[in-house]
Amino acid sequence: MQPLAQDFSDGLALPDTVRAERRLFFYPGSSIGNFAPLDAHRFLRRVHAQCGADGSLLIGIDLAKDAAVLDAAYDDALGVTAAFNLNVLRHVNAILGADFDVRGWAHRGFYAPHAGRVEMHLEAKTAQTVTWPGGVRRFEAGERIHTENSYKYRVSDAVALLEQAGFASARVWTDPQGWFAVIHARALSH
Repeated sequence: MQPLAQDFSDGLALPDTVRAERRLFFYPGSSIGNFAPLDAHRFLRRVHAQCGADGSLLIGIDLAKDAAVLDAAYDDALGVTAAFNLNVLRHVNAILGADFDVRGWAHRGFYAPHAGRVEMHLEAKTAQTVTWPGGVRRFEAGERIHTENSYKYRVSDAVALLEQAGFASARVWTDPQGWFAVIHARALSH
């Protein structure tokens, strides 16, 4: 086993020290849902290209579930997700030198069934102006910044996505409620 740390969102390069035979890519945590469907397909094609003739992928998938369950998870009562989302503004302030007043924003997380995804937004509580070196932006009360998507899949759609990317012979395991899946799929020959 050889762990690799890299930004795989626009490429996937394996060092020569990774053997070419029987490669197993492990992509846990269901973050494939953070990719738009076309980007997920492109990413999986890049993984497939690195698998070799006898490689495979073990991937976690967050499955579609009742909207009320998703809404409660992404707008939780303890405010954990809200704190995570609002932290984006702190990072923008630190990295860009912006002056977002985090107290002037509210987290909005909800399931958007037409898109098959959970969306996270930050909503301006009041009209406000944000500045950064070389720029300025006015936000009206209620205006939102779309910060994240998390696509949810049915098992059949997840398997189809893998097949379109060149994988087959999918074995699927789910939790008892059918909320999450782990899928092992073999790479078809190139």
